[in-house]
Formats: sequence, structure tokens, C-alpha cells
Amino acid sequence: MNLKFLETFVWVARLKSFRLTAEKLFSTQASISSRIAALEDEMGVRLFVRDSKGVSLTSEGLRVLEYAEHIMDTLQNMKAAIKDPSQVRGRIRIGAMDTVIHTWLSPLVTRLMKCYPNLEIELTAETASNLCSQLEKGYQDIIFQTDVLRFDTVRNAVLARYPLQWVVPAGSAFDRPGVTLEDIAQQRIVTFSRNSRPHQDILNMLHSANIITPRINCVNSASAITRLVRDGFGIGALPVTLVHGELAQGVLTRIENVPLPPVMDIVASWRTGAGMELVEDIIGLTREVVNEFAQDMPAGFVLQASSD
Repeated sequence: MNLKFLETFVWVARLKSFRLTAEKLFSTQASISSRIAALEDEMGVRLFVRDSKGVSLTSEGLRVLEYAEHIMDTLQNMKAAIKDPSQVRGRIRIGAMDTVIHTWLSPLVTRLMKCYPNLEIELTAETASNLCSQLEKGYQDIIFQTDVLRFDTVRNAVLARYPLQWVVPAGSAFDRPGVTLEDIAQQRIVTFSRNSRPHQDILNMLHSANIITPRINCVNSASAITRLVRDGFGIGALPVTLVHGELAQGVLTRIENVPLPPVMDIVASWRTGAGMELVEDIIGLTREVVNEFAQDMPAGFVLQASSD
């Protein structure tokens, strides 16, 4: 039995798409269809049903998938036992939200380049919601964003928790004692993109305080949020780790003694199963990088990660 055909079968079953499988395996849709047809002919059963809704496994396909994944796991375990990380080749696709890009993504890429010098690293910067959609469709191997995903064959790990604070320019009208949540809500609040986890959490928080029509301005760029707040456009609701330099220099300051927005989780999500051992190794390296980053931050700027 051709193991490449078996691998192709496993990926079509996961992604539910011949086109996405072709992109994942650097092949053509015609070649993927040919491999599946050859596998079906060899086994004497139909493995997939293709209709207007997409691709789904037949009852025979479901039984074959269990054995196929076991075979692929065994093969990958054998390769892992003798592999040299410096010889690993291929491509890993990583998607990250802006907050991650501005904190620890660069040290992670540096670590990956050192451990896997022959690995091609493809990076995508996107909003959390778009990254989740891309992972589901098979366009990403690992994403770093704010939500735990409930997709089949997807694992999640909360890597860190970023406390959010109300941040203003030093010397502004809100750089004083006695500022209330109502005072803040009457001004422009600058935070992350609309319908993001921080945006929704802030809305819920203010509504719970009977503040029904806050002036929230959503921006999908962390650097733009920082610049807008620094220039006095509004009050920032953002992770203090993003602006630790400006806080240390006295350019920005935190509003004290006022209810704070909920903390923002930083979550890694990735597909599991046969052929994904490299991704699991990269998640392990990511944990190390994030822990080192957290240790370098002032106390309270990054909180300990939750359990998986």
C-alpha cells in the first residue's frame, strides 16, 4: 500500500476538501483525486462522498481512517526516534494576532530558525477571528490568538494571560486620582478590532455597570492603538505588556483604582493527529519562549498561563 496515498486520505478526511489537501501537501487537486481513486480501487470500497455540501467519509471510510491514522502515527514515531531537527524540511504556517507579533513572536521565530534551519516558516498577521477561520479551513498549522477553539482534531493551550489596563498619556486630564468607570466611558475608549474578545469583554463589563452607550473605537493594529493613545485620541484599553516601554519612560501612565477590563488570554491552537509531530514540538518551543518573555516583564504584566 502506498503510504503517500494513505497520508493523502488522512488529510482529505481532516480537511474535508480535496483542494485544501492539495494546498497542504503541495500538490494538485487532480493528483489528490487520483491518489484517493487508486486507494479506493485497491481496497475495493468507496471512502468519500462528494456532494454540494463538500466531502464526507463513508461508513467504510470511517473504519479505514482509524487504521490509517494508526499507521501514520507508527511511521511518524519511527521517524521521530531517529530524526535530527537540523535536517527537518518542509513548511510550517503560523498565524498570529497583532498583540503576539508585538511581544514574543520574533524570539519564537529566532528559536525556530536555530532549531530547524532548513524549515520554511510562513507567517500571517491577522485578527483572531480570521485566524480561527483559516485554521479550520486548513490554511494555518498553528495560530496564536484569544479564543479556545472547539473544532474536531484541534488542540488548544493557553500560553499566557495579559492583564488589560486603562492607559492615558502622562499629564492628561485623566492622569489623576478619583477617575471613575463612568468618566472613562464618556471619553473615547481605544481597543482591539470589533467583536474581538477584548472588545466583547469591555462591552460586557460596561453594560454590567449600566453603561449602555460607551464610545468604543476599535482598531486592528496594536501599534496604531498605542500611537493613538499616546497622541491623546482616547483612553486605551490594552495589555500593559504592549506599552511597558512607554510606561517605564513616563510617556504613558495607568489609571489607578478603577475596575479593569478582563485579562486577555493568549491561546495557541493547532491540528493534531498523524503527521503533526513537528507542530507539537513547535508548541513546546513556544511555551519556553513565552515563559522566558514573561520572566523578563515587570511583575503583573504577564500572568501565569492556565491549564490546557
